[in-house]
Parts: sequence; structure tokens; C-alpha cells
Amino acid sequence: MPAYPMPSRVAGPLTRARDWLDARGRPAWIIAMVLGFVFFWPLGLALLGYMIWSKRMFSCKNRASDVRYYAPSTGNSAFDAYREETLKRLEDEHREFVDFLQKLREAKDKAEFDQFMQNRGDKPEASQSA
Repeated sequence: MPAYPMPSRVAGPLTRARDWLDARGRPAWIIAMVLGFVFFWPLGLALLGYMIWSKRMFSCKNRASDVRYYAPSTGNSAFDAYREETLKRLEDEHREFVDFLQKLREAKDKAEFDQFMQNRGDKPEASQSA
């Protein structure tokens, strides 16, 4: 659940618009921002601020992990609670897995760097013999 919940009549269309733009990539966000500046400059400024704040302006590779699943209420509160709990658990597991992969990459990089430094230290320097 977001820190500042928005009414569903506002959050639903905004979430769908964000997902639609995300599906089309960074050029769609830039076009939307430019059109916002052309037709109503505060909207363009708001889009620019959102793009910078959400890192859509600079990076696109990790966006799939940031997209939250959205579905309207089914009317069955027990099912909705179960679905929300399951999705939260899956998102947490995904985040933990991504963190684990990052740690593996860092360990591999450190091992390669340590091996490089060890190999570099084993070579006699040519400048000392001259």
C-alpha cells in the first residue's frame, strides 16, 4: 500500500497512464512531457519532476521490478486481502532475489579484481632493471 493513498478514482487512471507510457519507453515519456509544456506548462513541469524523481529520465533497465500490479476490487474482501498479501510476498521475494543477484555480481567482481591485483603484484617491474 502506498504511503499516501490516493482515491481510487484518481489512482486508477494515473496508474494506467503510467503503465501505458512505461510500455512505450522513454520516448513516450519525453513526448508526453513536451506536450505538457506546450499545452499547459505546469503539467509539463510536473511530468519532468516525476520523471526525475522516479528515475524514468535516467534509467530504464530496472523498471520492470518497480511496476506494481494493480487490479480493482473484486468485491470479495477476503479474496482481495489474500491477493494483496500474496502479491506483497511475491514482490518481497523478487526484491530479495534481485539483491542476492547484485551481491553475487559484486562478489564476482571483487574476486576478479583480487586476482588481477595478485597477478599484477607477481610481475617484476621493468623499470627497476634499467
